[in-house]
Amino acid sequence: MKQEQIFIKTEYIRLDALLKSAGATDTGGQAKYAVQNGMVLVNGEVCAMRGKKMRPGDTAEFNGTRYLVAAEEHAAGGAEGRNTPKR
Repeated sequence: MKQEQIFIKTEYIRLDALLKSAGATDTGGQAKYAVQNGMVLVNGEVCAMRGKKMRPGDTAEFNGTRYLVAAEEHAAGGAEGRNTPKR
């Protein structure tokens, strides 16, 4: 199974927002559909709550990919360089 880390700056990210921001779905509506129809596992169990709060250490599995939520300060290189205007 493929695994990707999703770095967040906040305390948590909603499950549907996680799927959309990770590129697992193209739209929020698709993410909502996937969650509500039991197509997503959270920490190994089916989760039908699209507003489920995903915190660092939590995992979501969808379409053969596991998404691991991590706090941004643990990202290689930290937050520096992100959103820096191009010169």
